[in-house]
Amino acid sequence: MSGLAAMPDDDDSLSPLMLLRPYWRVTLAAFLGWFLDAFDQVALLLCLPDIGKSLGVGLTAMGLVITAQSVGRILGNTSWGWLSDRYGRKLTFMIGVLWFAAFSGFTALVWTYLGMLVVQFLFGIGFGGEWTASASLLMESVPPRARSLASSIMMAGYECGFFAAAAVQAVVLPYWGWRAMFLIGVIPAILAIFIRRDVAESPVWLRLRSMPPVPAAIRPRMGFRLDGAAIQALLFMAVLQFQNAAIYSFYPTLLRKVQNLTPTEVFPLLGCYCLGSLVGKPLCGLLATRMGERTVFVTYFLITIMDIWPFTSATSMWVLAGAALVMGLFGNSVFALVPHYLSQRFPSANRSLGMGCSYAVAALGQGVCGFVVPWLGGQWGLPQAIESSVVIGTFMVAAVISYQPPTLPGSHMEGEESITP
Repeated sequence: MSGLAAMPDDDDSLSPLMLLRPYWRVTLAAFLGWFLDAFDQVALLLCLPDIGKSLGVGLTAMGLVITAQSVGRILGNTSWGWLSDRYGRKLTFMIGVLWFAAFSGFTALVWTYLGMLVVQFLFGIGFGGEWTASASLLMESVPPRARSLASSIMMAGYECGFFAAAAVQAVVLPYWGWRAMFLIGVIPAILAIFIRRDVAESPVWLRLRSMPPVPAAIRPRMGFRLDGAAIQALLFMAVLQFQNAAIYSFYPTLLRKVQNLTPTEVFPLLGCYCLGSLVGKPLCGLLATRMGERTVFVTYFLITIMDIWPFTSATSMWVLAGAALVMGLFGNSVFALVPHYLSQRFPSANRSLGMGCSYAVAALGQGVCGFVVPWLGGQWGLPQAIESSVVIGTFMVAAVISYQPPTLPGSHMEGEESITP
């Protein structure tokens, strides 16, 4: 079976950036998909206090809305991962974009708390499906030495979407209210046209589809073996997303309710966070190419723990801004390595399903965080709840990446790129 390593670099003398240039369309599509995903999801995080007030519920109840969205992502990641393996990365990518754009618009029409839970659950299905398909498409399209950089560019799309949502809310929220934010979220449907016209299907998926039919008795089942590599991928995503969600999910609420800032005053701090991530993710990808993923992970985690107190509890706007910049530069930027990290742990025939299941477990981690942080906030205060959750989550994910799963002869990783720690 040919895997990710089957596509050779055209020229070993070229830099990863030069190798990536012929693949700018698929890289741009993956970036924009994640950008638009982020805009729609972050609109919810930015508007949590306003939506709660409008629907007559508190922060803990709104935390359950985040959990409902995460449960939808679990279904989207797993089921759409299967669809992506069966019917193609490109088609599934397009449907995912249309799906989450539609349910962003429906969110603006919700008038009850139960309706918000249902619509955000359905939004999560599209959110999860889009990421699964686009990440598989990108990793299977670009040359091996450009994958870490392509991964980091794709994941930087989230910060661009975060920044755009923060900028829009500073203008829209005070004058037109939270519903207008979600109506704007319908715009991503336009991306489907670009995907349909200008993005090619995964060459790995096309090659597998062109192979002669395999007798049913020896055909590999549509699933993946729960060996050390797969289990590590699942645990890695669960604890990493818990840690990352603890950093950013309730940060806008903390700035408005604890720091007593207006939506306009919140924007510069969110801008610093996004700017740090925009710089940090491509830098993280380049550093991982030179130093190895494990070294980058450990270094970034240490800086995250040192930065978490000023990020949440500083009283000076300058310190808050600096801490937000550092948190984006290091705390959030490790997500740049996620598509590449996961793609090495599953075979080509069901890579999208494996990555989808991993991201589904990540959604579970975020869902748990959506409940735990506001609950702890009610006991200790929101800053302390965020700080403790980030520290605990960071130590858990560091423990997971310290394990190096063996690659045994005859295992599903044989013939593919070796797993890097």
